[in-house]
Order: sequence, then structure tokens, then C-alpha cells
Amino acid sequence: MKADVLRGHLDALILAVVEGEPLHGYAIIEALQVRSGGELDLPTGTVYPALRRLEAAGYLDSAWAEVGGRRRRTYTLSRAGRKALAAHRAEWRTFTAVVGGVLGEA
Repeated sequence: MKADVLRGHLDALILAVVEGEPLHGYAIIEALQVRSGGELDLPTGTVYPALRRLEAAGYLDSAWAEVGGRRRRTYTLSRAGRKALAAHRAEWRTFTAVVGGVLGEA
């Protein structure tokens, strides 16, 4: 998948993955890859800055936790993050309906 396609959608994808359970950065990368059927193989240099940005915006909360014997920063969706994710989903539904209407078969 082209990186251009993700522009503007990475935050929503991360919020959606973290919605289910607290995850550390690498687990978020793995979850994105699994949930996308392998289409999203994002480098840490893309995901970690996004995590810091989402936390600074108040959409994610983080805490240190021991995972597999290692200390890792885990992220959870905040109340503001849940609202932001709901807004992203509504925008996505509208976007796909509009583009589907234009690109759909004649």
C-alpha cells in the first residue's frame, strides 16, 4: 500500500488499534499489520512520533508496564481519544460513501 494513502489516516488507525486494550509501541505496529492483512508494515519512525503526538493531544494515556519481562510504555485510549476515534469513523464513513459514489461502477 502506498504511504500517500495513509496520510491523514494514521492517527485514526492507531486509535482504533489501541481501543481494545493497552498496547506498547511495537504491539501497535504488529496489530496494524495483522488487522490490515499484512498491507500495513509501518516503521517505528512513523508510529512512535504519532504516538507521542496523540499523547500530547490528550487522545492517548501512557504508563510504564512490564511486558514479557521488559519495561515498555503502554498506551490506552483516553476519553478524548474515544471521541476523536468516533469522529474519525464518522468522517471515514462519509468519505467512503462519497468516493464510492464517484468511483462506483456505472
